[in-house]
Formats: sequence, structure tokens, C-alpha cells
Amino acid sequence: MGFEMKPEKEVLELISSKNQCKSNPNSVKKKNKNKNKKMMMTWRRKKIDSPADGITAVRRLFNTCKEVFSNGGPGVIPSEDKIQQLREILDDMKPEDVGLTPTMPYFRPNSGVEARSSPPITYLHLHQCDQFSIGIFCLPPSGVIPLHNHPGMTVFSKLLFGTMHIKSYDWVVDAPMRDSKTRLAKLKVDSTFTAPCNASILYPEDGGNMHRFTAITACAVLDVLGPPYCNPEGRHCTYFLEFPLDKLSSEDDVLSSEEEKEGYAWLQERDDNPEDHTNVVGALYRGPKVED
Repeated sequence: MGFEMKPEKEVLELISSKNQCKSNPNSVKKKNKNKNKKMMMTWRRKKIDSPADGITAVRRLFNTCKEVFSNGGPGVIPSEDKIQQLREILDDMKPEDVGLTPTMPYFRPNSGVEARSSPPITYLHLHQCDQFSIGIFCLPPSGVIPLHNHPGMTVFSKLLFGTMHIKSYDWVVDAPMRDSKTRLAKLKVDSTFTAPCNASILYPEDGGNMHRFTAITACAVLDVLGPPYCNPEGRHCTYFLEFPLDKLSSEDDVLSSEEEKEGYAWLQERDDNPEDHTNVVGALYRGPKVED
């Protein structure tokens, strides 16, 4: 509304001035006129200072994604200005903006017999269209999203809360393949992040396009993909096994010295599907509305 509850002192002063009305009506009329004018100015100033159109953070994110990815497509990277625009929105996002708290059942650690297996990871779907998708991964402690790729995509990831280890790679351009399923990759990130922190960005061929998430504590990761995965268009999610260079070494290795080998690995496409072993379950998103 724009109105604020007045402090007790102002309420008492207002009562006092009303009591004085009986003794000096003309003076009170003037004072009331000034007070009403002051209250109107305060209300107008409060209204101007309020958030534009009362838009929520998640709606602002949705609107920004529509603008940033409006002319997008596979392999198309938004302009630097648009990337910065979306990054600033994500950097300001908080768990409460999407209705999450660390005490929710999604984030409870495994116990008893369940502790021997990988804990379930919950995915909350917010939106998907041809241009982009928005979703949240909820990881309990020790939850792992295996090493996987993002073909032709620009991906923004925002750690909303918790501590997470991220390891990511990019393909070494023009390097010969070890075999039909094994390629040389260079390490991009191998670090632990704790919220609050800025959003990370990966690109079709840079920024750590293949990555793995490991939850140190309970974590929530807000993901924006542009464009999203699409099997009919060839953008399917591929999982990889990671091998040190020496593990699959040969006489034809493109890197010979130990210094050159530092930070490189062979990534081999998995024959099995980790999704068959990784317990990822979908759940209904119950936060603020994303769109009408």
C-alpha cells in the first residue's frame, strides 16, 4: 500500500494535537492541513521508492531470460551486455526468492541403510521453452551430479546456498581423439564454492562445458540453459568417465612432458547411463509464480 505504521511517539503527538483542537480550532485546522500535506508527500515518496510494478525476483529472472535468449539457438552466445544483464539478476537471487530453505526435506542427508547409496537429488522445474529453461537442483550432503556436457549451450549456474565442489573441463580443440569415444580435455575449474557467490557461466566451447557437481553440504543450484537439452535436435546430455593422461597413454600422445600434461585428462563417453544409477527425482516447484 505504501503506508507505514507510525512510531508510538508520533501517535501520542497526534492524540495531543487532537486534544488541543477544543481550545484553538483555527490553529489546529492549520496544523492538520500541514500534517495532511506532509503525510501525502510521504506516501508519494514511498510509492516511488517501491520496486517497479512489484515484480518478484523470479519473475524478473524469467523476463530477463526471454530478452537475453530471444534470438538464441544452438551455439549462439548472447552478447556481452546481455550476459552481464542476466548475471546481475542471478547474482542477486536468494533462496527465499524461489521459496527454498535448507530445512526442506530435499536437503536431508541419507541415514541408516540409505547412507551407503548416493542420496537422491531433487529437480524443481520452473520453465522450459525452445529458447531456454530454468530449474533448480536440490542436493543433500554428498549428492553428486556426474560429469556431463552441454552441447551448443550457454549455461548460468547460481549456488543459492551451501558448499559445493565443481570440476569442469573444455575440449582441446584440434587434438586427435584417443578413440571414437575418448577425447582430450583441459581442466577449467577444480574448486569449492560457498554461497553467497556470483553465478558461473559456461559456453558451447569454453568456460568448462563439461562439469561435475559434488555437494559438500546441502546445496541448491539455480540453472538457466540456453537453449535447453533437446534429443530430436541432437542436444542430448552425454556423461563421461575421467582418466589421467598416463592411464590411457600411448606413443602418439600429443602431450609429452609432465608439465604439458598438468591439467589435462581423457574424457570417455560412458556406455552406461548414470541417470540409471543417479537418483534424480522431480518435484513440484512451489515458489513464487514464474509466469502468468
